[in-house]
Amino acid sequence: MEHVRVEATGTGNFLDPSAYLRLLPTLVGALPPGARAFATDPDHYDFSSGRCVKDLAPGTLLRGTTAGEDWLHLGFRHNCWKHEEDLGIRYVGVTALSLDAEPGSDWTRFGGVTLDEVLPHDHGCRHEIGFLGGSLTVVSRDLVATWTEADCPEKSRAGGAVRADPSPD
Repeated sequence: MEHVRVEATGTGNFLDPSAYLRLLPTLVGALPPGARAFATDPDHYDFSSGRCVKDLAPGTLLRGTTAGEDWLHLGFRHNCWKHEEDLGIRYVGVTALSLDAEPGSDWTRFGGVTLDEVLPHDHGCRHEIGFLGGSLTVVSRDLVATWTEADCPEKSRAGGAVRADPSPD
C-alpha cells in the first residue's frame, strides 16, 4: 500500500492509516461515488468499530460479466470478537485483479484483513486490501460496499458481538 503503514513486529503487526487519512480529503473528489462513500466512512479505520475492515476474514470471490462489463464480488466474513456484520464489496467495470501471495495460495487462506486503501485511478479506483498472508488489488470503475447482519452462533443473547471482556449490564 502506498500510504497505509502495515509493519510486522516481533509481537504482531503495527498498523497506521494516519498518512492515508490525512491525504484522503484531497482524493475524495477524484474517487467514484461508491468508493468515496466506502473510503470516507468514519468507522472504516476506527479499530474499535464493528465496521472497521481490520480482522475481517476473506470468504467468497465471484467474477462475471454483465452487459459486456466485468464485475467482481468479494465477500468477507465477520470476526465474532469484533463484528456483527459481514462485508460484501461489488466492483463494477473491473480492469485488473491481482493477488500477491505465495504461488498457489488461495485468497481465503490469506488470513484476516490488516487494512486497506482506496485510491483514485484513471479507470475509476484502485482498492488494495492487505491480509496477514498476502494482498489483493482491484482496479475498477467503482465499488459498492454493503454490510449485512452476520449469522454468528457466538453472538450474545443481548444481540451484540461477543467481546473478550464483556461487562455486566
